[in-house]
Amino acid sequence: MRSFAPNGLARAAVRFKPASFAGTFVALMMSALIVAACGILLESGIRASVPAERYAKAPVVAAADQSARLVSDTIDGPEETAYPLPDTARVDAGLAAKAARAPGVAAAVPDFTFPVRQGDGALTGHGWGSHAFTGTALSAGAAPRAGEVVLDAAAARAAKAGVGDTVTLETAAGRTDFRVSGLARAGTGDIPAADAAAGGKATAWFSDAEAATLAGHPGKADAIAVLAADGTDTDALAAAVEKSLAGSGAQVLTGDDRGEVEERGLAYAKETLTALGGSFGGIATLVAVFTAAGTVALSVGQRMREFALLRAVGATPRQIRRAVAAEALLVAPVAGLIGCLPGIALASWWFGQLKDRGAVPEAVELHVSWIPPLIAVGTGLLTALGAGWMAGRRPAKIKPGQALAEASVERLRPGIVRTVLGVGALVGGTVLAGVAASAAGADAANASLGVVMLFMLAVGLLGPLVARLCAALFGLLLRGGGASASLAAANSRTNARRLASAITPIVLAMAFASTLVFMHTSESHVASQQLRDGITADHVVTNPAGLPSGAADRAARVPGVDAAVSLLDTQVLVPVDSGGETSLQGWAAQGISGSGAQLAEVQDLDVRGGSLDRVGEGRIAIDKTLATAAKVKVGDELPLRLPDGVEARPEVVAVYGRGLGLAAVTMDRASLAGHVTSGFDSTLLVRGGDAKPLAALGDVTDASGYAVERNVDRELGAWANYVMAAVLGGFAAVAAVNTLVMTVLDRRRELATLRLVGSTRRQVLRMLRWESLLVSAAGVALGTAIALITLTPMMRGLTGELPHVPPLLYAAFAATAVALGLVAVTLPARAALRDRET
Repeated sequence: MRSFAPNGLARAAVRFKPASFAGTFVALMMSALIVAACGILLESGIRASVPAERYAKAPVVAAADQSARLVSDTIDGPEETAYPLPDTARVDAGLAAKAARAPGVAAAVPDFTFPVRQGDGALTGHGWGSHAFTGTALSAGAAPRAGEVVLDAAAARAAKAGVGDTVTLETAAGRTDFRVSGLARAGTGDIPAADAAAGGKATAWFSDAEAATLAGHPGKADAIAVLAADGTDTDALAAAVEKSLAGSGAQVLTGDDRGEVEERGLAYAKETLTALGGSFGGIATLVAVFTAAGTVALSVGQRMREFALLRAVGATPRQIRRAVAAEALLVAPVAGLIGCLPGIALASWWFGQLKDRGAVPEAVELHVSWIPPLIAVGTGLLTALGAGWMAGRRPAKIKPGQALAEASVERLRPGIVRTVLGVGALVGGTVLAGVAASAAGADAANASLGVVMLFMLAVGLLGPLVARLCAALFGLLLRGGGASASLAAANSRTNARRLASAITPIVLAMAFASTLVFMHTSESHVASQQLRDGITADHVVTNPAGLPSGAADRAARVPGVDAAVSLLDTQVLVPVDSGGETSLQGWAAQGISGSGAQLAEVQDLDVRGGSLDRVGEGRIAIDKTLATAAKVKVGDELPLRLPDGVEARPEVVAVYGRGLGLAAVTMDRASLAGHVTSGFDSTLLVRGGDAKPLAALGDVTDASGYAVERNVDRELGAWANYVMAAVLGGFAAVAAVNTLVMTVLDRRRELATLRLVGSTRRQVLRMLRWESLLVSAAGVALGTAIALITLTPMMRGLTGELPHVPPLLYAAFAATAVALGLVAVTLPARAALRDRET
């Protein structure tokens, strides 16, 4: 370690070449920022948990596994993966009796939670037995029996009912009259913390005997809450209950694990955070390390003359390498530590935004430990040491005379190893682009991500050759720009390495920002078009609380109505083979209240094969993208998991083309209703008639208004893509500006020479602006090419269409790159010329 200790040579280099080291410092600091932020999100996703609220007073809870598990063959052998379920998986309500017989159990209560409608209002329904662990207590009347209900104050006020009155309530079992047997004060377990500030939601309690039927899941319970007898230890109680329920498939949970049963959003929050911190974080870290390494290499390369002189006066190769390593030790740790502070701030802001948009439950906390900052600092240090060693290897090992010669005139040919690796990355990217073009769905998307990474690696490795080619091509265009433009072209051709260092970050910014943003615009464009073309109904009725029971039948009786079909929207999981491995992917599904023929009157799914007339029990229609991904056709069975995880193998009777804008799976409502929490339909499509009579069912709009509402629902996906593009593109843009500033400040001797031979200050600045335009144009062109090569097969596989690139948005990206380049060159050039003149 002593050989890496900062020596006098390293300290002097930092002191006398501040501009070069300032650029290295900024690059390593930004790298640490990205790594720390993504690491914090990843750790928060891994450690995410929510404290039990509803089950806070039940030390043990038995519940079904809320994940669908799939064993697939991987390179390392069979591997089981868990996928969050779209809805709640339930257990046999009879398990409560088994759990109650376990030693140390005071009571075991089946728990039910389901939506209830009362007029235009929404209530939350529970079984009365839950009062034993939620703290709910009667304030008047008696506990409910069959056909009776207990209301809280808010529900009683809304219904204008008291003890002994009759209220009409709608549940999954239909519309029924209930006698109010009592009034109650909701306990803390019945009022989630998120609703406590607003006074809680209106609540109704039913007898446990009929709660499961009213919820739409006869014989099933959401969970079994187990209460302990006095003096019973929680661990002992859990062990006894687990033994009692052995073989039932129920999980026995304690501590914060109970919170995951009542907060379904936790599983998706974990998935979102680990995807951001892991998948996106991995890409962002590679980009950060790649860019930082390039900046460090540029900094070392700018001091080739100094290293050559040191070799000429007797410095040994070991001393040169030690000086480079010592410089890294001086700069990298400090830059890393300082970069971690804004990294923590970025992670905190990002996490807060996800909470505000409902992607992360309020109870989940951001975890900031010492691990991500340590990894960020260590990554920066290793990057600086590795890049410095690679860049300083040649000046340290060649002869002093040769070193001086190479310091004066740039080498025309890059190293053999670098060229071979660059050509390999280029060939690999081309082959993978072909694979992506012939794939579909997730296979196309996964292959396309590899395409952009390989092409970016090729640009970095073959940078000097690419830069020389760009200089030659754009130099032809600069011939008509006068002496300054011609000189800029000649400079660019002669100093290809310097040009490559400036082009690469711009290519990074343009390629990644364009890929992420235009991926979303392309999907949204196709989805919006399919939605507009697919909704042929005259009226669309929606209701935040769910549509009333029998909404389609009520609408059909309105004079002038030709067809009315209600939709129950949810998701199903389908096993899809991607990259040789099978995974469960979520696909939007709609359950239809009528027949396929009736659906065709209000919704045009663009059927490509089969017939919607056969949709019914055990028979479904699917989108062509899903059919391709799952490798099924009309007549085949499609294995899938229903929203609560129940396995099914329905027959595919039709394949259609508008699943991205509408739903990828169409099935009869009865096949879905028993597998979702809310049995109330989401949407009602009506053809013919007047809109006014339909207003009693919910909010009425036309097809275009409904399309606008559905587009708003996609805002979270758009926002996530834009933020990722801003993080990656912003980092690359800062790196580009940083590199341009470094190159301009390193050319002060050259700029002074131009002034001495008679060039005016204006001519020198004009030459630099032309160089900046050449760099920006080359970076934008290469970045655009990489983005298009990436997006075209990806969008072909996902949507069947070419990428949709809004001209104004693309122009804004290109203009930003050019403007940043001009500012990054002009300001330091003015300062450098001013210093020389004074």
